[in-house]
Amino acid sequence: MKQKITPTSNRRNLGPEDFIVSKTDSSGRITYANRIFMDICGFAESDLLNIQHNIIRHPDMPRGVFRFMWDTLKSGDEFLGFAKNLCSDGSYYWVFANITPDYDKDGKLHGYYSVRRQPPQSALDVLIPVYKEMLAIEKRSSAKEAPDKSIAYLVDVVGQVGAKNYNSLVLNLYKPNGV
Repeated sequence: MKQKITPTSNRRNLGPEDFIVSKTDSSGRITYANRIFMDICGFAESDLLNIQHNIIRHPDMPRGVFRFMWDTLKSGDEFLGFAKNLCSDGSYYWVFANITPDYDKDGKLHGYYSVRRQPPQSALDVLIPVYKEMLAIEKRSSAKEAPDKSIAYLVDVVGQVGAKNYNSLVLNLYKPNGV
């Protein structure tokens, strides 16, 4: 059962050389978490293993982003995106995430492998208002329609900025080390 954590305005930051690594099974339960992940989120390994990865989902993240992520992963594609995550003490941290399906030697989905790193502030400056509008759309919509309506808004934003697709937008926003 996911514990109730009250979000605070305290922000934690990954270092420019830090990489969060985690693995999950095919249903999203954590099977591996590296030390940097445990350190920044404030959860012990025993509090993370066999727990749904959404234990770190911050309420400021639109449901539509996660629907889009799962749709992308279930289609066999990798997902690239930015996420605000919740720490055990209510603090938060932002990441640029790369999540890929992990297949066994027979081609059967085994789970997911995720590497997350520090996002550039310039990307967050673009995406935070988009996420806020997605949340507002979700609040105005029924629970069933909310994720689809916020995804539609996100797709519209992608088109308005002239990106080919969401991954193109994300990769354009992510410029590590100012490159």
